[in-house]
Amino acid sequence: MQHRMTIYVGICLVLITAFQAIAQQGDIDWNRAKQLRQRGIQGEKLTEEEQSYLQRAIELRQKQKPQQRRPVEIKPPVGLNPLTDMNDGYKGQDGGLYGGGKNEPPQEHLEAALQQAKLIQPLDADGKPSDNGKIVMISVGMSNTTQEFSAFVRLANADPAKSPKVVIVDGAQGGMDAKAWAVSGRPDRTGSRNPWEVLDDRLQLADVSDEQVQVAWVKQARIAPGSIGEFPKHAEEMKGHMVTILNMLKERFPNLRIAYLSSRIYAGYAKSTLNPEPYAYESAFVVRWLIQDQIKGEPSLNYDPPKRPVKSPLLLWGPYLWADGEKGRKIDDLVWKPEDLGPDGTHPSDSGRRKVAELLLDFVKTDSTAKVWFLQGGRP
Repeated sequence: MQHRMTIYVGICLVLITAFQAIAQQGDIDWNRAKQLRQRGIQGEKLTEEEQSYLQRAIELRQKQKPQQRRPVEIKPPVGLNPLTDMNDGYKGQDGGLYGGGKNEPPQEHLEAALQQAKLIQPLDADGKPSDNGKIVMISVGMSNTTQEFSAFVRLANADPAKSPKVVIVDGAQGGMDAKAWAVSGRPDRTGSRNPWEVLDDRLQLADVSDEQVQVAWVKQARIAPGSIGEFPKHAEEMKGHMVTILNMLKERFPNLRIAYLSSRIYAGYAKSTLNPEPYAYESAFVVRWLIQDQIKGEPSLNYDPPKRPVKSPLLLWGPYLWADGEKGRKIDDLVWKPEDLGPDGTHPSDSGRRKVAELLLDFVKTDSTAKVWFLQGGRP
């Protein structure tokens, strides 16, 4: 009798535990949890209620399937040569940021850039030169860009060398890749805002006008480039979107003089198809092609009024952010460690964001076309 009672009690406890698990699971909409997780991966900011809901779903899933939890996989370098180091070519492309093994722009293009830089000056709200005016620098891009540029804004604003005339506004937005900016919104995402409208709101919040925007940092990518096709197909598609974005930037901001372009950081630790290697690496060729086309006189990228209608700001490389994981690169000591990336291996962690922010800050303080407008007393 005692033995039967023990078995009965045991069965009851098992059933109670099972019913509790079912009740808990019933309280979770797994489709909603999946959508929230995907939004977070793409860099969107979740509300406190959404974060709490997602965390509860994750904890419940972990309790249900503890055997599926795996340690973080540490991947070796992907074996690609940074453009700054490359001598042997890659899929028909040669080395150097500007091609031909060169990491500096051709002399004629550099001189043109220096002329544009000299025209950058404090402007009033109507775009007229003013001692009390402002020089506005914006960012344009996706989730990685806003995460990295936000860190740059904090560093730059705390730097005493920065000119007080320079106002920095982060216009980049989570989930808004090159296609989203080019088509002025994401028709496949219900309720998403037009990224240009969000940028307008942020400029208004910073109390600056379109006419005061004179510099842009543009760092773009495509969501799931592998679904578009292997190189060069995905890069060529993105290049088309980038031309549209640059045209729209110049149309909206008539005094935009220079756009500094950067490609993606290392993605060898990526755990999804969002933007893994080698696609992150290959996005650098988009930047190079755009600048080369402008140098060759492509009408859609013209910045010089005497030649033809102005369609684009002058284009230059900003900081090049790719290094082969912990193997690094030759031009400096940049490396990308697993801890520099978030849980998805695609978005930067706090340390990764700071690395990009420091590279960008060093660039605007030392580059000959940037320091003249960024630094206090930077003009000769």
